Amino acid sequence: GVRGVANIHPMTAETALQLGRAAAYLFKHRDRRSRIVIGKDTRLSGYMLESALVAGICSMGVDALLVGPLPTPGIAFLTASMRADAGVVISASHNPYQDNGIKFFARDGFKLPDEVEARLEELVFTPASIDALRPTAAEVGKAFRIDDAVGRYVVFLKNSFPKEFDLVGLKIVLDCAHGAAYKVAPEVFTELGAEVIPFGVKPNGTNINAGCGSMHPEVIAGAVRDHGAHLGVALDGDADRCIFVDEHGNEVDGDHILAICGTQMLAQGRLPQKTVVATVMSNIGLDIAIKKAGGRVIKTAVGDRYVVEEMRRHDFRLGGEQSGHMIFLDHNTTGDGVITALQVLAIMQQTGKPLSELAQVMTALPQVLVNVRVRERRPIEQVDEIVRKVAEVTGYLGDSGRVLIRYSGTEPLLRIMLEGQDQQEITALANDIAQTVESHLGVVAGGGHG
Repeated sequence: GVRGVANIHPMTAETALQLGRAAAYLFKHRDRRSRIVIGKDTRLSGYMLESALVAGICSMGVDALLVGPLPTPGIAFLTASMRADAGVVISASHNPYQDNGIKFFARDGFKLPDEVEARLEELVFTPASIDALRPTAAEVGKAFRIDDAVGRYVVFLKNSFPKEFDLVGLKIVLDCAHGAAYKVAPEVFTELGAEVIPFGVKPNGTNINAGCGSMHPEVIAGAVRDHGAHLGVALDGDADRCIFVDEHGNEVDGDHILAICGTQMLAQGRLPQKTVVATVMSNIGLDIAIKKAGGRVIKTAVGDRYVVEEMRRHDFRLGGEQSGHMIFLDHNTTGDGVITALQVLAIMQQTGKPLSELAQVMTALPQVLVNVRVRERRPIEQVDEIVRKVAEVTGYLGDSGRVLIRYSGTEPLLRIMLEGQDQQEITALANDIAQTVESHLGVVAGGGHG
């Protein structure tokens, strides 16, 4: 996908037009009419980018199916459900409103493989290679609006909740971040019988993620306490992730959600190979909780696409990230905040336990993250002093902690993460590693690149 400030390269209408053309060329069937689903979140720039994408798609003889504001996982679902040839989402997820992005789904509802993305990019940069294929007359594409998209997705979401249960008697504080789920999520929980106290359901184009949603669970924490609610659910702008707040107003993050759902699925014999997939950033407390329940945790690189790839490779069914990005492959092909909430609510109803009690299945070890600005992304294994220092700290922590160092994907930063039994101790150890990094890779050591 592409992401950046809307109306500044590469996140321009011109790029969207070329992406639309490239996608239409790539996914077009030569023997029948082809169709691409387009959805978006509630950002002001969505109108501009949607119009450009539609123009690009139709100019290559492919039809565009417009669903309007709908969660990213809703586009994945509709793409597969409508047997469309691809799906496009216009969203920058949890970023502020001035940003936007475009990402694609294949016809099966999964994100595109790397090689298909690379081909798409190649076509965007060499538009002349497909200029000769412009159709004319009746072969030009049409655009259709899918008026019942919200209703279809609501029914799909409700079907992921066990038929023998409902949410009658539950009071839920729900924050939709003024984003893509502002219609869908309240409808789902209300139709299942819950009393919903809605926040972030009045998008105006510029308030998406603004001091609300999964990045700011403190908003619903106060509301849960004020209203005496059973829990709070906070979604992000495109509703592919979800963070909870228990009945006391305490945050329940993605690692705890994985622990709650993983141990329950283990107990019910519904977790293939007794495996949960997480990323290297997940707290070691998750490993301990799943191991205690008779399962195991496999770690991937940071990013939901790597989690999904590992799950599909080995037919695992549950995976996710600390950020609240959960993947339940029994229900959807990508992270889905509402489905995540429904799975946790189902466990609450099945067990009769409040969320605070369920969350006790995992104890998070103290964690510290230190960022060091670097002048170059030199492979760590080539810097002997850093390798030695990390080995020294790792040996000292033993089985009761761990060290993880990795470069940021978007900034010139080296991230140093430590976990252990004692917050003060691991903070001191993290700073010790940071000093070693600064003296060999830091910007100051490079002659004041500050």
